[in-house]
Amino acid sequence: MTDTITARADLPSVGHLYQNHHFDALRWNFFKPRADDIVVATAYKSGTTWMQGILANLIFSGETPPVTGGDLSPWLDMRVFPLELVLTGLEAQSHRRFIKTHLPLDGLPYDPALKYIYVARDARDVFMSLWNHYGAMTPGMMAAFNGTAGRVGPEFPQCGDDIHAFWQGWITRGWFEWESEGYPYWSNMGHAQSWWNYRRLPNILLVHYADLLADLEGEIRRVADFLEIAPPPSAWPAIVAKSTFAAMRAEAEKSDERWRFGFKGGAKTFFNKGVNGRWREVLSEEELALYDAAAERVLTPDCRRWLEHGRHVSA
Repeated sequence: MTDTITARADLPSVGHLYQNHHFDALRWNFFKPRADDIVVATAYKSGTTWMQGILANLIFSGETPPVTGGDLSPWLDMRVFPLELVLTGLEAQSHRRFIKTHLPLDGLPYDPALKYIYVARDARDVFMSLWNHYGAMTPGMMAAFNGTAGRVGPEFPQCGDDIHAFWQGWITRGWFEWESEGYPYWSNMGHAQSWWNYRRLPNILLVHYADLLADLEGEIRRVADFLEIAPPPSAWPAIVAKSTFAAMRAEAEKSDERWRFGFKGGAKTFFNKGVNGRWREVLSEEELALYDAAAERVLTPDCRRWLEHGRHVSA
């Protein structure tokens, strides 16, 4: 693919309506933003919960927040949660709010007053984490996705038992007609490209999973600078210690009943290994050729380089 998709000077706009078994983009139409709101965006399995934890530690200077999980940082476009309860909870928050979305930028109403943090990961690592995530879903979670009123489109299919069959579908087929990978979820590569196109906007920060692994404190400080958050120096050791992958998993296990509703094995399954490169032992040369074809089809060369290698994106 030639580098025909470039970062444009105009602002992002909604080009597609994303509605399926997991989310409904129209829920954002009822959101009342505050000027200092933060939006955390990922496709999936790229460090969403990790970044939410980092933000909680920054906003509360390493102290324990008043609530945790989805009560603290709700996934607004997740259609399973009653919208009125989500919005009421957000309205009641008096601290700086940070809201999760899994929408591509061409499906999310953009507000130049807000701060957006987009977290991405090598698609092959996303796939390995997604396989664990998808296969561990409980019947209760599947029923919530498929049985909650208002679902648009087909049911979310049950995960099979063949990782290679899952890869074949995920890397060659889209859920929406304008996508060509990501099935049965939604696009991963196209999702990243939608945010990459606007990476030079001053209120969008791109963060890479590999950079979090390589230099956690450096990335946390980068996020803090972007958000203009200045915790006291004495708080930094706690902020960094509580933001490690191991600390996040341990904290989640304290409220494991909520995790166990959705995933067999609870928090330990959801957080899994937190490492990259496992795909090298699983995917064959023929299967990796499908990845190359998808990347060529969907990504610009610069976006592909970033997704595969990380490192900070210069303005």
